[in-house]
Amino acid sequence: MKIKIVKCLTDNYSYIIFNKENLLCAVVDPSEAEPIIEKIEKNNLKLKYIFNTHHHYDHVGGNKKLKEKYNCKVVGFEKDKDRIPEIDIVLKDNQKWKNELFECSILHIPGHTSGHICIYIKELKALFTGDTLFSLGCGRIFEGTYEEMYKSLSKLKKFPLNTRIYCGHEYTKKNSDFCLSIDSKNSKLINKINEINKNIQNEKPTIPSILEDELECNIFLRSDNMEIQKRLGINKDDPIKTFAKLRDLKDNF
Repeated sequence: MKIKIVKCLTDNYSYIIFNKENLLCAVVDPSEAEPIIEKIEKNNLKLKYIFNTHHHYDHVGGNKKLKEKYNCKVVGFEKDKDRIPEIDIVLKDNQKWKNELFECSILHIPGHTSGHICIYIKELKALFTGDTLFSLGCGRIFEGTYEEMYKSLSKLKKFPLNTRIYCGHEYTKKNSDFCLSIDSKNSKLINKINEINKNIQNEKPTIPSILEDELECNIFLRSDNMEIQKRLGINKDDPIKTFAKLRDLKDNF
């Protein structure tokens, strides 16, 4: 099994997961159809499934055209069945679902949207986080609460440290600037930023990130750090309040 990163729209990432032997594949969050079709046709792949992490158009925009062209099945969260276009298969929170390509685990992670999920494929050590967890960032809160997003990110922190994070956007450079503005003495963050800058200079994606790096460098996963709380003027150990302040600061960064 392999994963191809596909750039879509201006800064979106979609992902094609494919079997090198039988060329069956699935796509995660096709923002638009054309770049996906180009990769599929170039590599003689056979699209079986479309996975959507949430209902926003820049994650489902290619569903209809891809389904019409390849007669594939659209997979999404049961609570988003009325918002994800062309949905065929609905999955539940904490469900393990096996198909002819792989087995995956589904986890409900509300905050960015009420029906947001992540998709974990243990075989590939791959976690598709949509717009909940980014490299060095997290998604805006549109339909949920600060507490919901904090709890969703806390769930993601529990995956194995070597988990690869495949997120929905190339926001890493801007996110790194924000992390550095709060956590400027974090040597691991500084090293991470050096790696990011090299990738950008070489026109390579900064994705996937590794969960261990995120735990050490992503300010939104460190709101339980007492030193960060102190810098933000939080007088008692209150990670949710700290997270809320960080999210507000980032919204205006």
